[in-house]
Amino acid sequence: MSKVPPCTIVIGSFLEPELVERISASGPGLRVCYRPELLPVPRYACDHGGSPRELSPEQLSRWEETVAQADVFFDFDWLDPAGMPGRCPGLKWIQATSAGIGAFMQRTGLDRSGFVVTTAGGIHAVPLAEFALTGVLYFVKGMPVLGRWQHDHHWERYTTLQLSGLRVLVVGLGGIGRRVAGVFAGLGVEVWGLERAGVSRDLPFVDRVITRDGLDAALPSIDALILCCPLTPETEGLIGTDQIALLGPRAVVVNISRGQVIDQAALLEALQARRIGGACLDVFAEEPLPVDSPLWDLDNVIVSPHSASTVASENAALAELFIDNLNRFRQDQPLRNRYDPAAGY
Repeated sequence: MSKVPPCTIVIGSFLEPELVERISASGPGLRVCYRPELLPVPRYACDHGGSPRELSPEQLSRWEETVAQADVFFDFDWLDPAGMPGRCPGLKWIQATSAGIGAFMQRTGLDRSGFVVTTAGGIHAVPLAEFALTGVLYFVKGMPVLGRWQHDHHWERYTTLQLSGLRVLVVGLGGIGRRVAGVFAGLGVEVWGLERAGVSRDLPFVDRVITRDGLDAALPSIDALILCCPLTPETEGLIGTDQIALLGPRAVVVNISRGQVIDQAALLEALQARRIGGACLDVFAEEPLPVDSPLWDLDNVIVSPHSASTVASENAALAELFIDNLNRFRQDQPLRNRYDPAAGY
């Protein structure tokens, strides 16, 4: 590695000590500031939100002194992300721990800060693809019916569907969508994909690519609709009342995107009336999902608490991504997953 200037990294959320050490040892001139006693307390493995701490005046002062030294931030300043432009005078680059940060960036104003920000795009692709497959198989193989029969000690031979030969539409063909497409294609499923107009990608697992203009025409013929797209002004409300009405009676909806991409009230109505086969939902219009939401009690719905992407190995993968980007950053090379404020992802 050519000679590079010193760099101070501030870790903004819990990370295992061995991963902090790995970051520290990844190059010369690195100073890593990790103050776990000042960070939110993780509620589960690989929690990058955590329960906020009540900092004493002395602890608050120490945290403010720490963030002020940052050239690079791993995750955001949990205490005041919107204030980072003033609190971090030397900050140049932030590595986020989530792939979908568009709404957060806009809400905090960081999309106008001038900071270079990179996302965790691709880190969660495998677990999310596994979750999507689980959701579709759950309904294709009639698990809700089997659950009721087992509860009732009821034995009855029946006929199920076969996943191979069905057709899924994957909305959004970024890293997650491409992984989802590969998983389903490997099991003999016909995969269609919805992509933005004018975008060209290598899509070996996608049999047909459509744009938004072709969405309504495609929906009646698909067996599963899998939402993988980022939340942007263009995708908010993409699947509305009219689109849900076009789905067939056995169609399954899987949402691993954001709750606002689909009209949740219209989806609920279709599920209650059993006009579609089922829904597997990791994200919702309001989170946590209110305790009085009817979605909790429907046997044709899987409710996941926005956790489908979180696996025990996540922090190691994030550290690997960060170290690669850190080396690129220090050598003025293009960064992976650079956030585009204009596009919103």
